[in-house]
Amino acid sequence: MKKYNFNAGPSILPQSVIEQCISDIRDFRGNGLSVLEISHRAKYYEAVIEEAEANLRFLADIPDDYSIFFMGGGASTQFYLIPYNFMGSRAGYVDTGVWAHKAFQEAQRVGDAVLVATSEDKGYTYFPKGYEIPKGLDYLHITTNNTIYGTELHTDMDCPVPLVADMSSDILSRPMDISKYAMIYGGAQKNMGPAGAAFVIIRNDFMERGDKKLPKMMQYREHAANHSMYNTPPVFTIYAINEMLKWMRAEGGVREMYSRNKKKAALLYDEIDRNSKFRGVVEREDRSLMNITFVMAPGFEEQSDAFLSLCNEKGIVGVKGHRSVGGFRVSMYNALPIGHTEYLVDIMREFEKA
Repeated sequence: MKKYNFNAGPSILPQSVIEQCISDIRDFRGNGLSVLEISHRAKYYEAVIEEAEANLRFLADIPDDYSIFFMGGGASTQFYLIPYNFMGSRAGYVDTGVWAHKAFQEAQRVGDAVLVATSEDKGYTYFPKGYEIPKGLDYLHITTNNTIYGTELHTDMDCPVPLVADMSSDILSRPMDISKYAMIYGGAQKNMGPAGAAFVIIRNDFMERGDKKLPKMMQYREHAANHSMYNTPPVFTIYAINEMLKWMRAEGGVREMYSRNKKKAALLYDEIDRNSKFRGVVEREDRSLMNITFVMAPGFEEQSDAFLSLCNEKGIVGVKGHRSVGGFRVSMYNALPIGHTEYLVDIMREFEKA
């Protein structure tokens, strides 16, 4: 049976990218070796790293005074690398969900991390606004999209201190002004490829502020200077990221992705608001385009398992909400065709009539 993949991550990839990966697993670009076994020091693989950096720079319109590189360890490794590198006296954190809170907790282990704003009071169903940013912070850390709760910051905020953003789940989903950020990072396994790597986009003058006494493996400047190959990188994941970036360029780039993402999200949110058996849980202005969360409407709570069973019967996977919040979560990253969203909406209407 055909599967309709709404998983939050690792998430859907374009079929053409999967087919290219399969081909290169057999024989990487005619070199007689699988991409799974090639040396990261081979010239033809170094070209992949260069391509990936160039494609990401083009797609996100990254200025020349920013470095781009890839690292192992996912976004969670960055949670402690950032404060170790840049927290001199005090850093600020905005808590908008599980991953933002984990980043804050890791920073507290390192030094004086202060909570600048939080939406915990309402179960993380909104994005904090109008908060005051203390002067003298070494940086302010935000998480722009919250996969578990379904909230998203839709604009690039002005910030009087260096702004560091975890964009694991919304990178390349909309046009953004990179110059407003000192650093952007995230796990690749949502909009950029399979799991196994993190991307880092960092302004060079901010990067040079990093603590030079740290082990070199922990210093961003070392990874930038060595073009993602200070140590053996996650070879296959970076290769697959590059294939995903090439697909996005061929499809029309970030503006085209943004247009599609808005249409997909509007289609599903309209159905949630119309359907008598479901209701949304996030404040409307903060609704995520990437991760759409909802629950059964009052009076229908006992039908949650029945809806999940229908989804499973119809080949829909990944719509069960995170174990910490329950309900439903539909993740619609760049690679998800709008036809998959239309199919899910049809199933929701079928369930309402039943």
